[in-house]
Amino acid sequence: MVHSIEASRVGAQVSAYLDGTYLEHVDTRVIAVGERDGTPWAAVEHCLFHPQGGGQPADRGWLEGTEIIPVRDRDSGLIVATAPEGGALPSLTVGQDVRARIDLPTRTLHAALHTAGHLVEAVGRMRGWEMVASNHFPGQARIEFQAPPAETRLGDPEGRQEVTAELRAAAAAAIDADLPVLARRLDDGRRMVHLDDLHAAPCGGTHVRSLGDLAEVVLPTLKVKKGRIRVSYTATHRSQ
Repeated sequence: MVHSIEASRVGAQVSAYLDGTYLEHVDTRVIAVGERDGTPWAAVEHCLFHPQGGGQPADRGWLEGTEIIPVRDRDSGLIVATAPEGGALPSLTVGQDVRARIDLPTRTLHAALHTAGHLVEAVGRMRGWEMVASNHFPGQARIEFQAPPAETRLGDPEGRQEVTAELRAAAAAAIDADLPVLARRLDDGRRMVHLDDLHAAPCGGTHVRSLGDLAEVVLPTLKVKKGRIRVSYTATHRSQ
């Protein structure tokens, strides 16, 4: 699991997904119920569900055996469980004991993609590139950098292939070293995710335990368009 100094709280809710990437289910209790735009929702004390955000898709999850979609409620800041379109939540009351569960293979895929994105950012920053955009969705994962004037090799196909090969080698070395992935809270409340001493960035996503958990990390030849370097990538979680 990703380690952190303390659990993250939003009011009475514990963001359990931040401290338990590999936690598949939790027994908890309902702390709030409500309705938004005609759709009922429920919030639990120990929230196992990562909502969509930060370039990462939402977890697939269940509450008392009923499939739900986690979203962050704009008014309360709570992560709430809503029913998929055409579905319905079970009848829940505040204080009721419930079991929350996630689809663990989906979670670990998302964690692998998000961690691999940090790794791609890290090897880009080693070249002096500055990240300007990111996406960690399956099939869409990419990191975009601002292209510095000094990168003269990016102007031709052969040069782009050479630079991509250098990025691949740097990423492979970090994975071979199995650098630990750690999360810490700053005094201002921000959560920083570290790839050992290689890289650190503010992040609210889920991550693998160490870079050795990454498998099938592939970086196609980078692209340059309108002054931006796009590094697409794929990754999976190694077999447990």
